[in-house]
Amino acid sequence: MKKLLFCLAIIFFTGCQESAYEEKAVSGKALGTTYTIKYFSERDLGMERALDSIFKVVNKSMSTYQPDSDISRLNRGDSLVIVDTLFQNVFSLSQQIYSESGGYFDPTVGDLVNMYGFGPEKSLKIIDSTTIDSLMVFVGLDKIKISPEGQVKKDFPEVYLDFNAIAKGYAIDLIGLYLEQQGAKHFLVELGGELLAKGRNVKKNTAWVVGIDDPNQEEDQRTLIAGVQLKDRAMASSGNYRKFRTDPETGTTYVHTINPLTGYPEKSNLLSASVLAENCALADGYATAFMALGVEKTLKTLKDLKKVDVYLIYTEASKVKTYASEGFQAVLVEL
Repeated sequence: MKKLLFCLAIIFFTGCQESAYEEKAVSGKALGTTYTIKYFSERDLGMERALDSIFKVVNKSMSTYQPDSDISRLNRGDSLVIVDTLFQNVFSLSQQIYSESGGYFDPTVGDLVNMYGFGPEKSLKIIDSTTIDSLMVFVGLDKIKISPEGQVKKDFPEVYLDFNAIAKGYAIDLIGLYLEQQGAKHFLVELGGELLAKGRNVKKNTAWVVGIDDPNQEEDQRTLIAGVQLKDRAMASSGNYRKFRTDPETGTTYVHTINPLTGYPEKSNLLSASVLAENCALADGYATAFMALGVEKTLKTLKDLKKVDVYLIYTEASKVKTYASEGFQAVLVEL
């Protein structure tokens, strides 16, 4: 991953004993979800002001829900936009996942997402093969290039970019970068269920322990199917198991995910994918890619990925089953 460039004050401090660290926490709402940050330090690190700055620049650069953001202007066909380093970093990471997933992770699928009613735009009343074929002409991350100066070149003005499947993870990485620049060695950042952990829980003298949601829970419940020891890694999960349907004839349970290669929703028995990676942007993007790939294609893709581990929850013969890669098995704990 390219070095994250962000204008933050750097203050290092030394000589303090970890036993003297105090647990500090901050929480709130941002990017359409909630966040909680825990860290250990002898002093307050000014998180509120830093978070306001981080969320502001991320929204200004990449929020499709903010009309004056760079990405919204680009999607309206504004060719004069010069995108910032954050945008370029996320685009580069998206290219990596796009390539390694065989196109199943594709931030240009936004028009299709909107068409089916899952994005910021209103869904179309009529969805037929003609409409889908016309939109597919503008799908494909290879139809966009960004110059070193930050100028975006699109093969077609209609190409629609949507970084919502990776921008949240990238924002978490920026928060982690700020904490490290302030000298924090032990922290846990959570934003909308995505996580980044460094060091350990000093108060308990243990690794940070986080959970994976149980797909059998009710809408208003929060039960977990597994615990994970998270250290110096990020974890992101993607899933739509609360929207699954059961075929009345076969009893097979499916979820519907848009296939960016065809433009059509695709039946899948994969209920959720939780991914461990070196940073949260990658974990976030791969989790989305794996949901589109499904179980079998995900397992094939994993063979060529380094430093990526996965925990899959899927259905088979009307039963919920799980798969954990070797690296994921090593950090699973009982709750």
